[in-house]
Amino acid sequence: MRIAVAGGTGVVGRHVVEAVRAAGHDPVVLARSTGVDLATGAGLDRALAGVDAVVDVSNRMTVSRARAVAFFEAATGNLLAAGKRAGVAHHVALSIVGVDRVGYGYYQGKLRQEALVLAAGESVGVPGSVLRATQFHEFAAQMLERGGPFAVAPRMLTQPVAAREVGVALAALAAGEPVGLAPELAGPEQHQMGDLIRRLVRARGLRRLVVPLWMPGAVGKAMTGGGLLPTGPGPRGSQTFDQWLADDAAGSVSGGAGS
Repeated sequence: MRIAVAGGTGVVGRHVVEAVRAAGHDPVVLARSTGVDLATGAGLDRALAGVDAVVDVSNRMTVSRARAVAFFEAATGNLLAAGKRAGVAHHVALSIVGVDRVGYGYYQGKLRQEALVLAAGESVGVPGSVLRATQFHEFAAQMLERGGPFAVAPRMLTQPVAAREVGVALAALAAGEPVGLAPELAGPEQHQMGDLIRRLVRARGLRRLVVPLWMPGAVGKAMTGGGLLPTGPGPRGSQTFDQWLADDAAGSVSGGAGS
């Protein structure tokens, strides 16, 4: 199979590309560095020629509901339309566990993306699947990479999963038949995000003050009260945060965007 990966140079996308290749398929990276602009659709028709399935792990981090919805509407719409023209038979999108229970602005964009993908079989003729995953282990590193003397630690209860395991799951999903909303993927353990960031700071020998951030209102209550945890059975990753931390110390993983 020929499987295109939108956002294939990102923290999850790289793992999807590796997993696609390891499974004996041919990955095609869709990114600005390869001449593709999802927001405008430029380069998509050329890149999707001969592609059987698309995995979309593209991202634009923003706390603005309007900006998030605008980006995911444009990127998903362009991918689906170009996929229809190219004869793509399966469109897979990565989303977030709890996205329908936590009213965060960015999550509203992801919900719009989900709706477009899940309806695409009828509306566009490209059947879709959506995989919701919990925050990645790499999310802690993202907080540190924002720079400055402080590391912001959102108050949230999470069940983090390795980005590599998310990539493997997405590649396997793309190679199969469309399933609509797939069972949620989470990690093996629950943690407070602030604790993970503090542990990463210590492990890297950094002098950074970790500052807790409490999201206001219903959003904060949902994040701290388990709104980002899986609610039913589903696949669970095997790598713990401690194991990921050991790999990070050895230089075998890199930080990046979490969900």
